[in-house]
Amino acid sequence: MMEQDPLSQLRDIHIPAPGGFWPPAPGWWVLLIAVIALAVIIAVAVRRRRQRNAWHRVASRDLDRLANRAAVTSQWFSDLNALLKQSAIARYPQRQPESLTGQAWVDFLLETSPNERVASGPVVMAMVDSCYQPTPTCSTDDALRFARLWLRGQRC
Repeated sequence: MMEQDPLSQLRDIHIPAPGGFWPPAPGWWVLLIAVIALAVIIAVAVRRRRQRNAWHRVASRDLDRLANRAAVTSQWFSDLNALLKQSAIARYPQRQPESLTGQAWVDFLLETSPNERVASGPVVMAMVDSCYQPTPTCSTDDALRFARLWLRGQRC
């Protein structure tokens, strides 16, 4: 009679074997593509910024060298102004700062200075005038302080 009973021929429920980790679901592929695209975009942006600010690193290094050999001489102030002018050419090529001299150069430096324009005015004027005086009137500390402030504000 047991052989006639169809229920006796049934077997237990079998759970299928779990799937492997490969291939991943479509959502993981989308996430992977998004992460790779984001990484590429960030890498390109960082590289462009580093290239755009390469002049700033060189100028900062040269300013440190000037600071190490600071002396109240017209040649030292000429070197400092040349460094600032090279930096201005790299940062503002469309404004042609290489042609500026005297009061126009002072106005340019104050205009592009990040802050303390009024307080920096006498220092910048004395710094620029010290290039042409046999005994400079500007302090090297004040000139270096302004140059560092100006360079810090010029980063892209």
